[in-house]
Formats: sequence, structure tokens, C-alpha cells
Amino acid sequence: MTAKDFVVSADGHILEPTDLFVTRFPKHLRDRAVWEEDFEIEPLVEGGARTFRRLHTPGFEGWTVSRYRQTGGRMPEGDPDRILEDLDFDGVDVGVMHPNLSLFGIYSDDHELSMAHARVYNDYLIERFTPYFSRLAPTAPVPLTDIDDAVAEIERVAAAGFRGILLPAVSPLPYHSPDFDPVWAAAQASGVHVFFHCATGGVKVDDPESTTLKTVMGMAAEVNKPMTGKLASRRMMTQCVYNTINPQQIIIELVGGGVPERYPDLHFALIEFNAHWLASLVGAMDKAWVTGTGQDPDWWLGYWNDERPADDQPQMARMFDLNEKWPYPLRPSEYVKRQFHVSFSEDPVAVACRHITGLSTIVWGSDYPHAEGTFRGSRELIAKQFTGVPADERAAMLGGTLGRLLGFEAPVAAGSSRT
Repeated sequence: MTAKDFVVSADGHILEPTDLFVTRFPKHLRDRAVWEEDFEIEPLVEGGARTFRRLHTPGFEGWTVSRYRQTGGRMPEGDPDRILEDLDFDGVDVGVMHPNLSLFGIYSDDHELSMAHARVYNDYLIERFTPYFSRLAPTAPVPLTDIDDAVAEIERVAAAGFRGILLPAVSPLPYHSPDFDPVWAAAQASGVHVFFHCATGGVKVDDPESTTLKTVMGMAAEVNKPMTGKLASRRMMTQCVYNTINPQQIIIELVGGGVPERYPDLHFALIEFNAHWLASLVGAMDKAWVTGTGQDPDWWLGYWNDERPADDQPQMARMFDLNEKWPYPLRPSEYVKRQFHVSFSEDPVAVACRHITGLSTIVWGSDYPHAEGTFRGSRELIAKQFTGVPADERAAMLGGTLGRLLGFEAPVAAGSSRT
């Protein structure tokens, strides 16, 4: 990492107090609140982790992780001063911070329960993190199970100084639905931008195992099996295909629904999905609306009904006619380049494809302090991943784009002046 790097990490997480919700919830909801507990064991492998944390909440009961420690040093905590110490160690100037395990209680099909989690969490951020907003930019989670409540919460957190809201990756309605227009209007009018984090939403409180928990349980079962061709294939299908469906669906639904056309000042950031798939997506989105070279625009396909006259065949159609019916003035890829930002961590393909996706469309994030992230290794990773990338392009991906969007600027070096 060079001295000139201004780094804004798009992906960090605040480790909430383990009893945050049970101590602040209305009494009638406390037995269904997110709460966590730590326990210690003898290491499962030599030199392995001793401290584990278990999650208790509908749909995720029993979710257990070893405490984050990465490559050494003290275990990260949710105290803002310690977060800043960790960001300094990693060479990060500004951290966009999302919830941690509370993500699993905020977006369920029980609106009262979801909104109670969101309000308690946002109140905690206002109380504890507001003095740190010059370097930390927490996103405020907003459930979408009631539009009026969502709008009210957006306006409330914007007034408290938040720069971004966090919506579920799996929404109760498709994101092309016009029912969400009040949400987009409130966000744009309030000056906050929209973030989506992977593995959020879709929790049904009466289902003892959420889709995310089932996926993790399946992964654990696979890890503990001997490697076979079937297992190797399944692993790659999950990582390369299934995991990329959700972020692509979010972008397609928003662009297809005309949301960026109607709200041109609103930006959308997709977090922790990586971005190697993005070049393929923008190419395919544009191709869907073009009659290609050599393709006959008068090519018909369908079902011919001999009982109807030749000029009345409703089941016959000029199949390429649909390609010319794109309803918006910009191409799909142009909306993506103008208003979308996809975070990546260790993804050399995303960097290599930056001129296809659009330079401002990909932004770097460390996923602090998660074990799958780059915390304690970010300096080394950045030096390796951005080798040979021109300085202005490197600066945009590392912090320039997201910093400008959220109102953060690189500090002026001593002895220099701004023009």
C-alpha cells in the first residue's frame, strides 16, 4: 500500500453487545430477540480456537462461530475506539460498517419483531457511534415488511446523520415492485444511499431453520466428508453459480423496474458478493435488448392455429421484436455504471474487468472482522491485487468512489494544497 492510498472499506461489521436486544426489547418480544453467548472448549484441532459464540434467534437457533482472531492479535470487539485501532492497523481510513449477527433478526416475516430489532440497533448506533461518524459510516437496517414504517425509519436515521440504509438481499416483494417507490423517494430525498448485504432477508419465524442456516449446515456436512468429484462439482456450483444469483437478481429487478431512471440521485451498493460475475451480467443485460448482427427481425415462432385466419394468429410472434422494446432511455449497463457499486475483497477478476463493468461500479472492502475477510492482511492484499493498476484507477476502487458518494475526502498531505 502506498502513502497516497485513501482507503474506504465498503464492508465491515459492528459486533453488537451480546445482550443488546434482550435488555432493550419490549418485554413481550424478549423471548424471540437475537441474543448471543460465548463458551470455551478445548481446541478441536491442535492450536485451534477455544472461544466460540452461539446465536439464538428464530430461524438461526444454534448458529455457532469461533470468535474472530484472523492471523493473530487480540480478538476484535465492537467498541468504536478498538474498531478504529483495527482499521489503522489494516491501513483503512474509513469503514462502512454493517450489523453483525443481528442481521439474522432484522429481516423476517414478523414485522413487529423485525422493526423492533432495527430500531434498537439504530438507537444503539446513534448513542454509541455518532461521535465517530467522521471515520465510521454505519448503515442503518430498515425492514421492508411495512412501507410506512420503513419510510419513517429512513427519515429518522437520516436526520441522525446516517449516510446509508441497509435493505435485505432477499426482499418480501421483488425490487421492481412499484410498492417500494415511497422507500426510494424517502432515501433520495433524505440524502442516504441504499446498501444490500449478502445472506440477509427471507427469514420465516415459524421455520426453525432459515435458508442461510441450512446452507451453512450443508457446507459443514460437506467439509467433513472425503473429497469426491461430486463434492468438488457441488462446491463450484455453489460458489460460482448459486451465490451469484441473488446480487444479479437485485440489480436486474431495480434496473428492470426503472428505479434508477426514476431516482437518478440514488445509489445502490451490493456488499460481500464479490464482483467477478458483474462483467458477464452487464453484457448479458444489454444483449437482451439488441437484435444481433445477422438476426432476422422478421423471424416468427409460435403455434399456428389452422382454425383461425392467417392474419389472426395470436400465438405467433416476431421473437426478436421484444429485443427492441427496452422502455428506458439508457441501456441497462449505463444505469449500472451510473448508480451501482459492488464490493469485492480478494477478486483479481473484478479488477481485471473494471473497464467493462465501469470503474466506479466496483469498490473494495475488507469484511472486517470476519474470518472470510482480509482483516490483518489488507495491506499485503492491496499491494498484490492492484499491482500494475494506474494510480487514478486504484484510487477510485480503494476509496475515491465510495468516499465521494458518502461525503468522505482523502486528507490533504502536509505541504500540499487543494486546487
